[in-house]
Amino acid sequence: AFKEAMSPAFRGYCEQIVTNSKALSDAVQGKEYKVVSGGTDNHLFLLSLVGRETTGKQAQIALDLAGITANKNMIPFDPRKPMVTSGLRLGTPAVTSRGMREAEMREIAGLIARVLERPGDVEQLDAIRGEVEAFCRRFPLYPGRWDDAD
Repeated sequence: AFKEAMSPAFRGYCEQIVTNSKALSDAVQGKEYKVVSGGTDNHLFLLSLVGRETTGKQAQIALDLAGITANKNMIPFDPRKPMVTSGLRLGTPAVTSRGMREAEMREIAGLIARVLERPGDVEQLDAIRGEVEAFCRRFPLYPGRWDDAD
């Protein structure tokens, strides 16, 4: 692990994670969502749902149904209980590992915003899940390792 961490390629990967995180943070803010601290300088950020009907727990469940992984998270001075929360934690290491860059962060922000606009609309969540699956096929986990036999 230390040998890999010392390589220029790993440094570039880490820099891209942060670049992607900033791009995703900016893009969700452009969709009228508030990011705690106004942005990020690392691999993740917290999205505030204060003032919205959707809780962090509901958002996590809806995003999961749409094929997007996120975690409910408390935010500073959270008015909701810890098992419900008013926040959502979003990070970029996994998508960066798949080769996604800033343009894809804007696409992901659009998908997230669509889910959060109608978190109880199961038909819409299912349709978005199909879009997410098609989107992910463009960035396979192990490119060149297997022919897409599935």
